Amino acid sequence: MVRRPLIRSLACWMLALATAVPSAVAQPKHEKTVTNLDGGVPIDAAGAIPGGACFDLKGRLDAPDFFDNLKREDTVSGTLFRRGNEVVTEFPKQLQLTIAITDTACETALHPSGPRLYLTDNMVRTLRLSFYWKRQLEMRAAHGIVMQDVEVSPIAPIFEAAPERTPQRYEWLLKFEVPSEGVPLTDSLVLIIRSPDHRIIARTAARL
Repeated sequence: MVRRPLIRSLACWMLALATAVPSAVAQPKHEKTVTNLDGGVPIDAAGAIPGGACFDLKGRLDAPDFFDNLKREDTVSGTLFRRGNEVVTEFPKQLQLTIAITDTACETALHPSGPRLYLTDNMVRTLRLSFYWKRQLEMRAAHGIVMQDVEVSPIAPIFEAAPERTPQRYEWLLKFEVPSEGVPLTDSLVLIIRSPDHRIIARTAARL
């Protein structure tokens, strides 16, 4: 026969265990991820002109002083953008977008046979660039974007051993002014590149 004091002791121990476990599981998490946005927002993509050459696209969305010390904070409660103790909610009145389009060799799956084709100025000038502001699943046209400048520069051949046998490769540097007054930092600037026959050949986004 079990003595009563022992029964009371076991009952108290079981009650303590039953109340302790749920409280440990229910404790809220306070995890936070911080991303430094110094230097602006990079973009990156690759594309292939139908029946033609292939290219890499790299760029950056920036504005003077705006992204300095700007940080994105992601928590279980949501996302905030801070510059020190200041909470920032919108882009400045104007942004600068710089993109570089560079000739590159196509993947075998895109052009399994035939001679290597190189990106030319005529090919690049036929491309159609469209810009959109994206909010969740909604996309709206980004109006008022103006191209400021275009620079074309030669770049090193892929096959360094025999440059005299390789056609000259080039890089196109494009600079745009992007009106952005009143646009929330949670929106993304989407760039879609289409061929002359309206096929989408590259897509990328500057996403904070």
